[in-house]
Amino acid sequence: MQLLIAAVALALAIPQITSPLGSSRAAPVLVRAVVDGDTIDVTSVGRVRLLGIDAPEIGRGPATSAPFAEEAKERLTGLLWHRWVRLEQDVEKIDVYNRHLAYVMTEDGQFVNAVLVREGLARVSARTGLARLDELKRAERDAQESRRGIWGATPRIPSASYTPAAKQPAGASGTKISPRTRSK
Repeated sequence: MQLLIAAVALALAIPQITSPLGSSRAAPVLVRAVVDGDTIDVTSVGRVRLLGIDAPEIGRGPATSAPFAEEAKERLTGLLWHRWVRLEQDVEKIDVYNRHLAYVMTEDGQFVNAVLVREGLARVSARTGLARLDELKRAERDAQESRRGIWGATPRIPSASYTPAAKQPAGASGTKISPRTRSK
């Protein structure tokens, strides 16, 4: 009898162990770390990018963070760090950086992707038709109309100090070219 109970328990546990991603019935996973405003690291899955949104980028190396990048990471940390969440996948499952793509739901049913967009800490970024795209777009309209976050509020990091990691134009290395030394 104990063997039968153990076999049934194992049969029920296997789908949850092997598939922490999926429908709203997916097994909860623990958020181990918040990487930035739209990427988390969870147990049994690894890196997860919040599907359908794009938060401002945190500066790496010599680049300065974009306005609201730190605020987005702090908010996501407050919502998720060391908490259990459920991940829901959609059409796209993996991005070009080999991160899992998912909608993130807190245990109380809060749709985290939409929370960040509604608070103006991320924008909608969808390349394909997503099941929750309309909900994300409504959240973005709400943030825009209320001028929250990236849609109007003043960031902690002034936009003038933002330096993207892109190539600098010629002559931008700190050396000034005087009008007399320019070639004609």
